[in-house]
Amino acid sequence: MEGNPNIVNFTYSVCKQMREGANGHKGACLWFEGLSGAGKSTLANGVESELFKKGVKTFSLDGDNVRRGLNSDLGFSESDRIENLRRIGEVAKLMCDAGLVVTAAFISPYKKDRHLLRNLIGSSFFEFFVDTPLNVCEQRDVKGLYKRARAGEIKNFTGIDVPFERPDNPDMIINTVNQSIDQSVSLILDFIWPKLALS
Repeated sequence: MEGNPNIVNFTYSVCKQMREGANGHKGACLWFEGLSGAGKSTLANGVESELFKKGVKTFSLDGDNVRRGLNSDLGFSESDRIENLRRIGEVAKLMCDAGLVVTAAFISPYKKDRHLLRNLIGSSFFEFFVDTPLNVCEQRDVKGLYKRARAGEIKNFTGIDVPFERPDNPDMIINTVNQSIDQSVSLILDFIWPKLALS
Protein backbone atom coordinates (compact mmCIF):
# COMPACT_ATOMS: atom_id res chain seq x y z
CA MET A 1 0.00 0.00 0.00
CA GLU A 2 1.45 3.36 -1.04
CA GLY A 3 2.41 5.52 1.93
CA ASN A 4 2.38 2.60 4.37
CA PRO A 5 5.24 3.21 6.85
CA ASN A 6 5.62 -0.56 7.33
CA ILE A 7 6.62 -1.06 3.68
CA VAL A 8 10.20 -0.23 2.77
CA ASN A 9 11.52 -0.61 -0.77
CA PHE A 10 14.47 -2.97 -1.15
CA THR A 11 17.03 -2.20 -3.84
CA TYR A 12 17.95 -5.37 -5.71
CA SER A 13 21.32 -5.92 -7.36
CA VAL A 14 19.70 -7.03 -10.63
CA CYS A 15 17.66 -4.32 -12.37
CA LYS A 16 15.28 -4.24 -15.33
CA GLN A 17 17.96 -3.10 -17.76
CA MET A 18 20.22 -5.98 -16.74
CA ARG A 19 17.41 -8.49 -17.27
CA GLU A 20 16.60 -6.98 -20.66
CA GLY A 21 20.27 -7.19 -21.58
CA ALA A 22 20.39 -10.86 -20.62
CA ASN A 23 17.24 -11.51 -22.68
CA GLY A 24 18.52 -9.52 -25.67
CA HIS A 25 15.40 -7.35 -25.94
CA LYS A 26 13.29 -4.87 -24.01
CA GLY A 27 10.35 -5.91 -21.88
CA ALA A 28 6.92 -4.88 -23.14
CA CYS A 29 3.19 -5.37 -22.61
CA LEU A 30 1.18 -5.83 -25.80
CA TRP A 31 -2.40 -5.15 -24.74
CA PHE A 32 -5.16 -6.47 -27.04
CA GLU A 33 -8.65 -5.04 -26.38
CA GLY A 34 -12.04 -5.36 -28.04
CA LEU A 35 -15.34 -7.19 -27.83
CA SER A 36 -15.66 -10.86 -26.98
CA GLY A 37 -15.09 -12.76 -30.23
CA ALA A 38 -13.13 -9.90 -31.81
CA GLY A 39 -10.03 -12.08 -32.20
CA LYS A 40 -7.91 -10.74 -29.34
CA SER A 41 -6.65 -14.06 -28.01
CA THR A 42 -6.06 -15.43 -31.50
CA LEU A 43 -3.95 -12.41 -32.41
CA ALA A 44 -2.09 -12.40 -29.09
CA ASN A 45 -1.31 -16.10 -29.54
CA GLY A 46 -0.11 -15.56 -33.09
CA VAL A 47 2.12 -12.64 -32.12
CA GLU A 48 3.56 -14.49 -29.13
CA SER A 49 4.28 -17.57 -31.27
CA GLU A 50 6.20 -15.53 -33.83
CA LEU A 51 8.14 -13.61 -31.18
CA PHE A 52 8.98 -16.87 -29.39
CA LYS A 53 10.35 -18.31 -32.66
CA LYS A 54 12.65 -15.29 -32.83
CA GLY A 55 14.01 -16.07 -29.37
CA VAL A 56 11.99 -13.44 -27.49
CA LYS A 57 11.13 -14.32 -23.87
CA THR A 58 7.33 -14.16 -23.76
CA PHE A 59 4.25 -14.90 -21.68
CA SER A 60 0.52 -14.62 -22.41
CA LEU A 61 -2.17 -13.35 -20.05
CA ASP A 62 -5.87 -13.76 -20.82
CA GLY A 63 -9.17 -14.08 -19.03
CA ASP A 64 -9.00 -17.84 -18.84
CA ASN A 65 -5.62 -18.20 -17.16
CA VAL A 66 -6.13 -15.20 -14.86
CA ARG A 67 -9.70 -15.80 -13.70
CA ARG A 68 -8.98 -19.41 -12.80
CA GLY A 69 -6.35 -18.35 -10.27
CA LEU A 70 -5.27 -14.81 -9.45
CA ASN A 71 -8.73 -13.32 -10.00
CA SER A 72 -10.93 -16.32 -9.21
CA ASP A 73 -12.62 -14.27 -6.46
CA LEU A 74 -13.91 -11.63 -8.90
CA GLY A 75 -17.19 -11.49 -10.81
CA PHE A 76 -18.21 -9.28 -13.73
CA SER A 77 -19.65 -6.21 -12.02
CA GLU A 78 -18.07 -2.90 -13.00
CA SER A 79 -16.07 -2.73 -9.76
CA ASP A 80 -14.84 -6.33 -10.19
CA ARG A 81 -13.84 -5.64 -13.79
CA ILE A 82 -11.84 -2.62 -12.66
CA GLU A 83 -10.08 -4.69 -9.99
CA ASN A 84 -9.52 -7.51 -12.50
CA LEU A 85 -7.66 -5.18 -14.85
CA ARG A 86 -5.77 -3.47 -12.01
CA ARG A 87 -4.37 -6.80 -10.84
CA ILE A 88 -3.54 -7.87 -14.39
CA GLY A 89 -1.78 -4.54 -14.96
CA GLU A 90 0.34 -5.02 -11.85
CA VAL A 91 1.31 -8.55 -12.97
CA ALA A 92 2.10 -7.31 -16.49
CA LYS A 93 4.27 -4.54 -15.05
CA LEU A 94 6.25 -7.07 -13.01
CA MET A 95 6.73 -9.20 -16.10
CA CYS A 96 7.92 -6.18 -18.08
CA ASP A 97 10.38 -5.46 -15.26
CA ALA A 98 11.57 -9.06 -15.65
CA GLY A 99 12.37 -8.24 -19.29
CA LEU A 100 9.55 -10.34 -20.74
CA VAL A 101 7.23 -9.47 -23.61
CA VAL A 102 3.71 -10.00 -22.30
CA THR A 103 0.74 -10.41 -24.61
CA ALA A 104 -2.49 -9.57 -22.74
CA ALA A 105 -5.92 -10.17 -24.29
CA PHE A 106 -8.79 -8.57 -22.36
CA ILE A 107 -12.04 -6.89 -23.37
CA SER A 108 -11.08 -3.78 -21.32
CA PRO A 109 -14.29 -1.85 -22.07
CA TYR A 110 -13.56 1.41 -20.21
CA LYS A 111 -11.21 4.19 -21.31
CA LYS A 112 -10.36 5.13 -17.73
CA ASP A 113 -9.06 1.62 -16.99
CA ARG A 114 -6.92 1.54 -20.13
CA HIS A 115 -5.58 4.98 -19.22
CA LEU A 116 -4.61 3.67 -15.77
CA LEU A 117 -2.87 0.69 -17.36
CA ARG A 118 -0.84 2.93 -19.66
CA ASN A 119 0.16 5.12 -16.72
CA LEU A 120 1.03 2.09 -14.58
CA ILE A 121 3.14 0.25 -17.14
CA GLY A 122 4.52 3.36 -18.84
CA SER A 123 6.51 3.32 -22.07
CA SER A 124 6.50 -0.50 -22.11
CA PHE A 125 2.71 -0.48 -22.75
CA PHE A 126 1.41 -0.87 -26.33
CA GLU A 127 -2.32 -0.81 -27.01
CA PHE A 128 -3.89 -2.78 -29.89
CA PHE A 129 -7.59 -2.22 -30.51
CA VAL A 130 -9.13 -5.23 -32.27
CA ASP A 131 -11.93 -3.36 -34.02
CA THR A 132 -14.42 -6.07 -34.92
CA PRO A 133 -18.10 -5.03 -35.25
CA LEU A 134 -20.60 -6.45 -32.76
CA ASN A 135 -22.60 -8.27 -35.46
CA VAL A 136 -19.45 -10.09 -36.63
CA CYS A 137 -18.52 -11.03 -33.06
CA GLU A 138 -22.05 -12.37 -32.53
CA GLN A 139 -21.84 -14.42 -35.73
CA ARG A 140 -18.58 -15.97 -34.52
CA ASP A 141 -19.77 -16.48 -30.91
CA VAL A 142 -17.18 -19.23 -30.40
CA LYS A 143 -18.06 -19.72 -26.73
CA GLY A 144 -21.82 -19.19 -27.11
CA LEU A 145 -21.65 -16.18 -24.78
CA TYR A 146 -23.63 -13.75 -26.94
CA LYS A 147 -26.48 -16.22 -27.26
CA ARG A 148 -26.59 -16.59 -23.48
CA ALA A 149 -26.33 -12.81 -22.96
CA ARG A 150 -29.19 -12.17 -25.40
CA ALA A 151 -31.24 -14.74 -23.47
CA GLY A 152 -30.56 -12.88 -20.22
CA GLU A 153 -28.41 -15.68 -18.78
CA ILE A 154 -25.32 -13.46 -18.55
CA LYS A 155 -25.56 -9.98 -17.07
CA ASN A 156 -23.20 -7.02 -17.64
CA PHE A 157 -22.03 -8.45 -20.96
CA THR A 158 -19.96 -5.99 -23.00
CA GLY A 159 -21.62 -5.03 -26.26
CA ILE A 160 -25.06 -6.17 -25.10
CA ASP A 161 -25.90 -4.38 -21.84
CA VAL A 162 -22.52 -2.79 -21.07
CA PRO A 163 -20.92 -0.41 -23.61
CA PHE A 164 -17.44 -0.76 -25.05
CA GLU A 165 -15.74 2.64 -25.13
CA ARG A 166 -13.61 2.91 -28.25
CA PRO A 167 -10.04 4.00 -27.52
CA ASP A 168 -9.01 7.47 -28.65
CA ASN A 169 -5.34 6.85 -29.44
CA PRO A 170 -4.40 3.17 -29.54
CA ASP A 171 -0.97 2.28 -30.89
CA MET A 172 -2.66 0.27 -33.63
CA ILE A 173 -6.19 -0.57 -34.82
CA ILE A 174 -6.59 -4.12 -36.12
CA ASN A 175 -9.44 -5.00 -38.48
CA THR A 176 -10.05 -8.75 -38.48
CA VAL A 177 -12.88 -8.47 -41.01
CA ASN A 178 -10.88 -7.10 -43.93
CA GLN A 179 -7.54 -8.72 -43.20
CA SER A 180 -6.53 -12.24 -42.23
CA ILE A 181 -5.03 -13.23 -38.88
CA ASP A 182 -1.66 -13.78 -40.58
CA GLN A 183 -1.79 -10.30 -42.14
CA SER A 184 -2.72 -8.75 -38.79
CA VAL A 185 0.04 -10.61 -36.96
CA SER A 186 2.57 -9.42 -39.56
CA LEU A 187 1.46 -5.79 -39.15
CA ILE A 188 1.78 -6.03 -35.36
CA LEU A 189 5.22 -7.65 -35.59
CA ASP A 190 6.43 -4.96 -38.02
CA PHE A 191 5.27 -2.33 -35.53
CA ILE A 192 6.59 -3.87 -32.33
CA TRP A 193 9.88 -5.44 -33.41
CA PRO A 194 11.88 -2.18 -33.62
CA LYS A 195 10.54 -1.15 -30.19
CA LEU A 196 11.99 -4.27 -28.57
CA ALA A 197 15.51 -3.50 -29.73
CA LEU A 198 17.97 -2.55 -27.00
CA SER A 199 19.43 0.96 -27.29
